[in-house]
Amino acid sequence: MITTNLLGRSADTEVSKAQLIADFKMVIADAEALIKATANQNGETLVNLRNKAEASLAVAKAKMAEAQETIVEKGKAAAKVTDEYVHENPWHAIGVAAGVGLVVGLLVGRR
Repeated sequence: MITTNLLGRSADTEVSKAQLIADFKMVIADAEALIKATANQNGETLVNLRNKAEASLAVAKAKMAEAQETIVEKGKAAAKVTDEYVHENPWHAIGVAAGVGLVVGLLVGRR
């Protein structure tokens, strides 16, 4: 049962990270659109601000790409470890799956 909780928590964390990445990409896209929309505007302050925003966006994109790579690598590693465990301990995996199925069945049956 502990394994199930750990896997469930990991899945929730991965979903949260994926949502964070998606949200951050949306912010970057909106910021890029704002920079393009103000491209025709004049003024030294606006030009400096636009240049600073472009530089910040470039850094943010690079960091986001690194974070995304890390998440994908960790996800693949977790899947590999799980696959190896199931192949090495098939009866344990069957037992855990049956236990989880029983608990889910009881919870659904109560509703």
